[in-house]
Amino acid sequence: MGYTDDEMWQAAIDCDGIYDGKFFYAVKTVGVYCHPSCKSRTPLRKNVTYFETQEEAEKAGFRPCKRCRPDLFKYEPMLDIARQTKELIDDYFCERDRLAEEMKQLGVTASHLAVIFRRQYGVPPIEYMNTLRAEQAKKMLEKIDMPIIDIAAEIGFDSLPGFYSFFKKQTGTTPKEYRTGMQGEKK
Repeated sequence: MGYTDDEMWQAAIDCDGIYDGKFFYAVKTVGVYCHPSCKSRTPLRKNVTYFETQEEAEKAGFRPCKRCRPDLFKYEPMLDIARQTKELIDDYFCERDRLAEEMKQLGVTASHLAVIFRRQYGVPPIEYMNTLRAEQAKKMLEKIDMPIIDIAAEIGFDSLPGFYSFFKKQTGTTPKEYRTGMQGEKK
């Protein structure tokens, strides 16, 4: 299973959802099996047994808990929206208009989307996008032959001052200083 009895017991008594789907626990005295996150009353440890899959639990004669319903497919539409948003940002972070158009297709307001995305990934979507843009700019600045104004346009900036301001805020240095520093490291 990959987890010790102590780890699984601790997950069950803490109702730790991180372990959901990784194992199931069954209570011998009541004949049910549960997700580790189940909020039912904590059983006595001596009455608990663990299974890697729900099929194993059912073969052993246990039925699904009616509270946590480990037998039902877990549908998490907000998780799906967060993943779709991340994929769109990954694909179109340099194309602001196209990204905005694609995001509209998700059918969620920008403020709600920010909450969903932050809950899943720990940062708001704009911060994630800015990180990608800054990393792309750094890679492009390492190419000595590409003018900075072309790099700014390539990653979606309409103006050079806007790009300079963005880059300095993200990296603590200007694009020109970054490029000069990279050239010095290569020598």
